[in-house]
Amino acid sequence: MAMADGYFAQREVALFADRCGELELGELELQQAIRYGLDDDAALHLPSDRQTCEALMVDLVRMMAADGVLDESEKRLFALAAAKMNIETSTLNVLISRALKEY
Repeated sequence: MAMADGYFAQREVALFADRCGELELGELELQQAIRYGLDDDAALHLPSDRQTCEALMVDLVRMMAADGVLDESEKRLFALAAAKMNIETSTLNVLISRALKEY
């Protein structure tokens, strides 16, 4: 999501690093993840279980908001992920509210 708008802002890098820390990923994994995100072949891998899907959507909202600009390409990626995971609008609204409160 951080690269959806073609720009990796400082606040996005910080949020990304924080999230990697929460997941107990080391510096090497962080570097690999950034390299992957910058690659033209990068893809968003969607989980199958409901709880992980919802957690991913919260993370995506937080990343979208990190640079203070909701770019059209970010919104499209978010909508596509929600549709592919069959997340209803009412659930999305709750997840967005939760993500912004945590932000």
